[in-house]
Amino acid sequence: MFDIGFSELLVVFVVGLLILGPERLPHAAKTAGLWIRKIRRSINSVQREINAQLDHEELQQKINETNQRLLKEGQAIQNTITPYPEGYDTKKDALEPITAVQSAEEKADTAAVEKEVLLSTAYESETMEKSDSTEKQAMDDIKKTTETTTSRT
Repeated sequence: MFDIGFSELLVVFVVGLLILGPERLPHAAKTAGLWIRKIRRSINSVQREINAQLDHEELQQKINETNQRLLKEGQAIQNTITPYPEGYDTKKDALEPITAVQSAEEKADTAAVEKEVLLSTAYESETMEKSDSTEKQAMDDIKKTTETTTSRT
């Protein structure tokens, strides 16, 4: 920060010795050192805050760029899923993709409901099959037990 050589320090020391005297010079040097440390700490604190703010802004910019990229990719994917109708001019009407997105969302919701119905039906049939097999096994066990008891007597 400051380019102070040995000769400048020697001159400052001699002037301080002449002005303050040998009794007050150590106390003045200690006080000056404390002030210099406080100034350095506050400067470092300000630098850290500035760097943190710059890092935060840089991170926010990256997040915004990523969001924009994801929106573009999502729109491109949506356009491949629901292509534009024939004769549609993308430059002329910007509202048409929004309705296509809405109809695609409705289709996705319908597909999700159908999938849930199929899964619940499959689960119910699987549960019924398990209970039927358990019931058959219990009946077989009862028959075996009865046969063994009748054969013993």
